[in-house]
Amino acid sequence: MEIRTATTADLAQIAQIEAVCFPTAEAATPLSFAQRLQSYPNHFWLLLDGDVMVGFVNGMVTDEPDLRDEMYEDAGMHNENGAWQMIFGVDIIPDYRCRGCAGKLLSHVIQEAKIQGRKGLVLTCKEPLLHYYGKFGFVSEGISQSTHGDVRWYQMRLTF
Repeated sequence: MEIRTATTADLAQIAQIEAVCFPTAEAATPLSFAQRLQSYPNHFWLLLDGDVMVGFVNGMVTDEPDLRDEMYEDAGMHNENGAWQMIFGVDIIPDYRCRGCAGKLLSHVIQEAKIQGRKGLVLTCKEPLLHYYGKFGFVSEGISQSTHGDVRWYQMRLTF
């Protein structure tokens, strides 16, 4: 398997994977992804198995310590020199789940953030995934301010 950064040519496939991985209320739109790919393509990582796009992780960089709902839709909030790598989504297609693919991507993103000199990474997740992200060193900070998709999210932080 190979990890590479995304390009605008990957947009349609990215949008398809997002639609499979998240309910409509929580899923990013193709327009949002297009804006993210324009603003921070080097913070949008794809996992490929040959010609198959297995999944992706994406998110902006910011000096703001907490992930806010506005960040999902406003790619202009990205600050390449920011302290925190935000993670907006960890998407893996169903046929590749429970095979270590998300872990491979997350480990790569964590290493990239270290190399880039970030303070760490921040993500939000639903309660059943707290333990999973904890295995990578993320620590729960409790219920997030995010109400994205009218869901209860927990903010997790990995600090270097």
